[in-house]
Amino acid sequence: MESLRALYRIGTGPSSSHTLAPRAAAFHFKQKWPKASSYRVTLFGSLAATGRGHLTDVALASVLSPLDIVFRPQEVLPFHPNGMRFEAFDDSGSQLERWEAYSVGGGAYLGAEQIASGAPNGDLTYEFSSMETMLEMCDRRGCGFFDLAFEREDKAFPEFLSTIWKTMQETIRRGLRAEGALPGPLGVSRKAFSYYRKGQMNSGMLRRTGRLSSYALAVSEENASAGIVVTAPTCGSSGVVPAVLRYLKETMRAEEESILKALATAGLVGNLVKHNASISGAAVGCQGEIGTACAMAAAAAAQLFGGTPGQIEYAAEMALEHHLGLTCDPVLGLVQIPCIERNAMAAARALTAAEYAILSDGRHHISFDTVVATMKRTGHDLPSLYRETALGGLAVEYDAGSGGVTAR
Repeated sequence: MESLRALYRIGTGPSSSHTLAPRAAAFHFKQKWPKASSYRVTLFGSLAATGRGHLTDVALASVLSPLDIVFRPQEVLPFHPNGMRFEAFDDSGSQLERWEAYSVGGGAYLGAEQIASGAPNGDLTYEFSSMETMLEMCDRRGCGFFDLAFEREDKAFPEFLSTIWKTMQETIRRGLRAEGALPGPLGVSRKAFSYYRKGQMNSGMLRRTGRLSSYALAVSEENASAGIVVTAPTCGSSGVVPAVLRYLKETMRAEEESILKALATAGLVGNLVKHNASISGAAVGCQGEIGTACAMAAAAAAQLFGGTPGQIEYAAEMALEHHLGLTCDPVLGLVQIPCIERNAMAAARALTAAEYAILSDGRHHISFDTVVATMKRTGHDLPSLYRETALGGLAVEYDAGSGGVTAR
């Protein structure tokens, strides 16, 4: 598996697949042809279907100019639903170069040449790629999951995780202070500040729900506003892990060292899904984004609760299992409805899964690896209508002009 540096990325929302990766691919192409007179980018599949709502056109135009963007939502390139074709032209309009690339989830992209080589992931940091192997290693050595990460990453890895955690907290802080409407025609209001205040004024479960939800909303609303977030594992699901860690930091008075270990454990869980299935909503639906984020947060929480590797694995398994089949159906192609609420709901479910696992002895019948394989198969079985194309589900049932109710 790749380094966790390829999983946790700092960038601007609203979509890692639709903004971070296309922008990075555009930079790569421009470096190769910096003196081209003009450029053309053709977007295929999901990138074309929700590209405008996800600001793909804005991301590309920030790098390439003058630029012509062609949208082909009904056409899909062979390797992945998020395909891009870059072209550079000279003064006479003759083509200088044509290059195809794919946005594969979490802000990563692969060029067609990488795929053709048969080794698209390049150098690998981890020699293992299954939860079963991780559990065996921890059992044999008496170590934790985070030890497996710290031993294999570079010496600056703790500093990297500290930067990731700092960025997550800054995003929450900005999101809690901001009020007003989110950009776009839906007129969605920011709710993080309101939920936080109401949570502070209550006690018991309402206080917990208010605080936890407000942190998830704060990050997700910043993401929807093209603010700076950390992919965990994607922009669209970036609110789950920070919300759970911030809440447990406060309620358990967890020190930063413990938080960084939890981030490492969460990263390994996300990496397993990324390597063995997908974290791309266009490839497997929202189960790959929110489901993976929930599994990551559940594993992190179970570790902070003092759980064994077996209990941590159980927490992650439950969190992902109970998101199987979740569709990606953004209304108007915006990362707002139902995306923002899903982050808050997944944060709550992550804590529940961790608590359930801690109450158990860690033994259960369905393994995390089995759920990952099932999620991949389920995602491929989902029609493209439900994989980030905004052509099915809530995206077509919701009618903004009639208060969200579709007349039948």
